[in-house]
Amino acid sequence: MGDEEALARRFEEHRGQLRAVAYRMLGSLAEAEDAVQETWLRLTRTDADAIDNLAAWLTTVIGRICLDLLRSRSLHREEPMDETFVPDPLLRPLTRTDPEQEALEADSVGLAMLVVLETLEPDERLAFVLHDLFAVPFDDIAPIVERTSAATRQLASRARRRVQGATPSTEADLGRQKQVLDAFLAASRQGDFEALVAVLHPDVVLRVDAGALVRGRAASKVVHGARTVAAQALTFSQYAPSARLVLVNGTVGVANAPEGRPLSVTAVTIADGRVTHMYILADPDRLERLDLAAAMAD
Repeated sequence: MGDEEALARRFEEHRGQLRAVAYRMLGSLAEAEDAVQETWLRLTRTDADAIDNLAAWLTTVIGRICLDLLRSRSLHREEPMDETFVPDPLLRPLTRTDPEQEALEADSVGLAMLVVLETLEPDERLAFVLHDLFAVPFDDIAPIVERTSAATRQLASRARRRVQGATPSTEADLGRQKQVLDAFLAASRQGDFEALVAVLHPDVVLRVDAGALVRGRAASKVVHGARTVAAQALTFSQYAPSARLVLVNGTVGVANAPEGRPLSVTAVTIADGRVTHMYILADPDRLERLDLAAAMAD
């Protein structure tokens, strides 16, 4: 028991890093936790004393686990990824801020980037995430994807170009983000259509992921244009009074749980004082697994 407890303590020192890798690889909090647990199980079946660098070994193992999951997704997916898909968000109360940490988190794991990562091939995603986000050397990544270091470098380079080209930039200052979303919520609560249009970029894109079972006006959809998105917002304006600002993947977003019932989480990108992209997770099953109440607490 002593050796096992010591190994468990060593593993716990790396759990946060492993979870961060798996989340960026999979875009799913539940799958990330499963990947971390599988990594622990593999460690217990290994001679830990023979591992020279535990951190590197664990990162390699969880990378392989995530890659296998991504390849399995691709193999069993009969159609391209639904354009309405929104990854699981990371939620925290807006009042608990650390400017340096928020900037780092927003830059590396914003929902907008996770959406783009979902469009990459599994090997590309692994090479990009491990190298660009976690500084893992290509020599260490190459055996995971069963390619040379040079070929692995090309994978990451191709992925990097796609991520940089497709991920919308956003206002970095949390205070200015809050001002824009305060204005959006105020207009929603007042039912002021023109005020809503004013806070939206003319070419704003709204992506709503309500899951496969929701139908009608609340179903999954992609909506383009300020006036169309504003009209969509007014359709659900009765829920605006219960909406609260929270941190969603390190940037200011909105969580809504009227009478304690999880309704939605919204992330946005903002440029020049207007919302350019909105990502709304409204899938009841996935929302139930998030702690909206804690994030919305003052």
